[in-house]
Amino acid sequence: MKTENLSELNDQELLRKLKKIRNNKIIDATIIGFTIGIAIYGTVKNGFEFFTFFPLILAYIVVRNSTNNSILEREMQKELKSRNLK
Repeated sequence: MKTENLSELNDQELLRKLKKIRNNKIIDATIIGFTIGIAIYGTVKNGFEFFTFFPLILAYIVVRNSTNNSILEREMQKELKSRNLK
C-alpha cells in the first residue's frame, strides 16, 4: 500500500489495518522462531545439509517481509498522529 492511499482511508479502516500489521508481527516472530528451531534440530540430528539451511531461507524471506511491514506501520503511525487519533 502506498502512502497516498493511507490518506484516502477513513479512521476505522486505518486502525483496522494497523491492528492487522501488529498481529502479523506476532505471526512472523513465531514463524522465525519455529524455522530457526528446525534448523538447529536438523544440524544437531543430521549435521549440515541442504535441508538444514532451507528453513533459514524461509526465515530470511519472512524477515524481509516484516521489514516492509514495519515501514508501512511507521507511515500509518504518522497518518494517525496527523489525524490526532493516537
